[in-house]
Amino acid sequence: MIHVGAIFRWLESTAFHMWIVESPSLFAFPGILAAHTIGLGLLAGLNGALDFRLLGVARAIPPRSFTRFLPIMWVGFWLNTATGVALVLAYPTKALTNPVFYVKLGLIGAALLVLRAVLRRVRAGESESRALKVLAAASLVMWAGAITAGRLLAYTCTRLTVEMGCG
Repeated sequence: MIHVGAIFRWLESTAFHMWIVESPSLFAFPGILAAHTIGLGLLAGLNGALDFRLLGVARAIPPRSFTRFLPIMWVGFWLNTATGVALVLAYPTKALTNPVFYVKLGLIGAALLVLRAVLRRVRAGESESRALKVLAAASLVMWAGAITAGRLLAYTCTRLTVEMGCG
């Protein structure tokens, strides 16, 4: 049976890990983090705009018109998936031993499920229902929670690397 510490140690010895954490290139850690933030803006930002519309902001915009932004939201999702994996590979022990990381992933998963339910209702023309407003409010709370958890990852950890604790 493989011990997770051995997996973390192996990940921390890969050339990709070393490049991300040690390279002075702006394309390494700073660039990956910037791209992650851009992806967040595309996905959570556009999702938030839809949620606010469903809650009554900008009533002149038909909620169904937000579906044209779905390809951009998907670009944001896949950009965040790729850069998120890279950020985990930068500090696998730190991320994968931190409960806040799993809270973040759970909130993102829940927010995406809520988005799916919202889109199903919006496409069906159900843009003024109370249930849809509850889903929109829940979505905003979930995205705010996921973003907050993501920021907290920079300041919380139990181990930085296999060999080094935090603090």
